[in-house]
Amino acid sequence: MKSPAAGISAIGKRESEREYLTLEELRALVKEECRFEVLKRAFLFSCLTGLRWSDVQKLKWSEVQNTVEGWRITFHQQKTGGLQYLDIPEQAKEYLGAQGGPDQLVFEGLSYSSYHNLALHCWTMNAGIKKHITFHSARHTFAVLQLTLGTEIFTLSKLLGHCELKTTQIYAKIVDEKKREAVNRIPSISI
Repeated sequence: MKSPAAGISAIGKRESEREYLTLEELRALVKEECRFEVLKRAFLFSCLTGLRWSDVQKLKWSEVQNTVEGWRITFHQQKTGGLQYLDIPEQAKEYLGAQGGPDQLVFEGLSYSSYHNLALHCWTMNAGIKKHITFHSARHTFAVLQLTLGTEIFTLSKLLGHCELKTTQIYAKIVDEKKREAVNRIPSISI
């Protein structure tokens, strides 16, 4: 008996558009007031580290360490369960706020709610940003900024905690500036 699905190919997965902030837009957000200070700190922290919402929300002070090399977060990714070691820049550390007890959440009071989503939308609109920005856009912002500033894709993949490089390669399509630079590298062939 022949399968009725034989010869039918699967529908390809369509890539979704990834909204991200430019460096200028990110700077505008820093200057703008947000209704929930914890949301502002968490979002900007995610823009500077690439951490997912789920990892930012559950981050505890016991996972933040000051090492000889600088600040580092050691945590298990919520999505994959994998152990991650993520060095964070000093400016990201500033968004953590005042240190609490080891079992205390770093971003105490941060929750996924319609109030926080609306506050994020209002905050970005007040900063003059007309894009549809979600909390996950912070992760996209980190990835695009890193590629734009010259971070190679393998390193970015590790920073984002991706298991496969092809997941990270999606961001390379966004970075048109690097593509323009590449096509203009060939010296003039006119004599």
